[in-house]
This record gives sequence, structure tokens and C-alpha cells, in this order.
Amino acid sequence: MTREKSIYRSEKSKKEVLELYDRQMESLKLSYTDLYIDTSFGKTHLIACGSPAGKPLLVFHGGNATTAYNLKYCDFLLEEFHIFAVDTIGHPGKSAEVSLSPRNRDYGKWAVEVIKGLGFRKMACFGGSFGAGILVKAMCVAPEAVERSVLLVPSAIQNAPALKSINMAFPMLMYWLTHKEKWFVKCLLPMAVTEDNITKDILQTARCSIDHAKIKSVMPQNESCEALGKYQNPVLVMAAEKDCLFPAKKVLRKARKVWKQSVCYLLKDRGHIHKLTDREKKMIVDFLIVE
Repeated sequence: MTREKSIYRSEKSKKEVLELYDRQMESLKLSYTDLYIDTSFGKTHLIACGSPAGKPLLVFHGGNATTAYNLKYCDFLLEEFHIFAVDTIGHPGKSAEVSLSPRNRDYGKWAVEVIKGLGFRKMACFGGSFGAGILVKAMCVAPEAVERSVLLVPSAIQNAPALKSINMAFPMLMYWLTHKEKWFVKCLLPMAVTEDNITKDILQTARCSIDHAKIKSVMPQNESCEALGKYQNPVLVMAAEKDCLFPAKKVLRKARKVWKQSVCYLLKDRGHIHKLTDREKKMIVDFLIVE
């Protein structure tokens, strides 16, 4: 692992990110508890919320985002589950500022230590994008620790070549030069497909990270079929048809090959940034709630 002085551009930048985090938590208007556990990679922050009597569920957020934003996206899970939403180490949030390599399984080892640190032998888990990649790594490191998993637009199964997202580079350069919102929207558009999918919360969170944090541009790297096949517990894989980062056709093909027990679902006509239907949200809840 690489220890950096800070993952933020300055102390002021760190303050901006954490203030947005706290505002987003306040906007959820829910009761929650801040938890801190020690791992061999550094102190890790989680938010415990949802139904105290519900099934425990460990939730991983996307890359360069935060747990606060992710809880707004995953609010449909709050009623049924006792959620432990973790701040990914080395990403914006309240965990240690320690950057782990996406090219090995350090993220997976860290995730398993989080499960053990919470006092569980195994947990149901949910992860999206980069967070789903962390979960994939955990499923390879200690398959027995992940009771069942939902992987939403996941990395680490069959990532697209970096060239597939090259059309985001020019708008990002123009944004850095001008700081005009229109360029930032154009940067997100290849992932969102339509501007309707770029909500105020997405725009606010992504801009805050770009402006104030040292962005992690490399996603958790693909795992081999052999490594993935070690996981034999239930898994729901949901991939987006027009995802420029993790294309559904390749992700679902590999998932079906390595996990005969998997439920694979296509998010039709949608990209990496998308909205789930009520039916799809129910599918996730029903899958996870099974004991």
C-alpha cells in the first residue's frame, strides 16, 4: 500500500469534502451511528443506520464518491436492513487516507478485515462500480466471508479498455481550464448516456471530488475465472447495457461462466450512471433478504 500525506489537495479541500459529506447525511434525515474500526491498512469509518432489527448488510460506495452520497442512492435499502455503510479507505470520506493498489487484492483483504472488525464471521454485501470491485476482491480473498452479494455495474470482472472512456478526457481538460459546469456535464455524459441521469447530488458529489481530492482513476483490476470461481455463494450481478466502463455484454457473459449460481440482470438502455426502477430495487432487496 502507498501512504500519502493526504488524499486531498489542501486542508481547505478536505474541509469542503467533509462539509458536503455532513450536509448530505443531514439531508437524509435518519438516525445513524458513526463507527470506527481498526484494520491493518488503517482506521476505517462506517455509518450504521437503517433498521436495527434488520439483517446486517455491508455497503460499499463507488470510487471517488462517499458513503453519504451512496446512502442517498441506496435509500431503498434502509427499511429492511441494518446497514453498515463503509467509507472506502484512501477515498473521500472519514477513513484513513491510505491509498491501496487496485491492481492486487489489498482492497479485498481490507474489506474482509472490516467484516471481522464488525464482529461478523460473514455478511451479506452490496457494492456498486468501484465498490463492487472491492467486493469482488473480497469474494476472491475469503469467499466464505461474503454470505451473498449484489454487484451493481461492477468493476474487476471484465473492465473495458481505458480507450473506451477516452472521450471523457477532453471535456475534463476543458473543465480544469475553465471550471465551467457545462464541461463537467459533458465529461460525465459518456457514463450517464443522457443528462437526465446526472442528478444534482451526482453533479455536486463528483465536482467536489474532482476539485478537492486526488482522484483514483484506475479501477480494481479484473480477476481471473479461476479466482472468481472460488466464490460459491449466491450473487446477483446487474450490469448496464451502455456502460462505457464495465459493459454488460462482457461482464454478464463472464459472470455466468464463473458463477453458475449467479442471477444476472441487464440494465437495458442505461449507462454506468443510471436510475434503478422500483422493480429493480425490489429485486435487490428480495435477493439480499434471504437467510
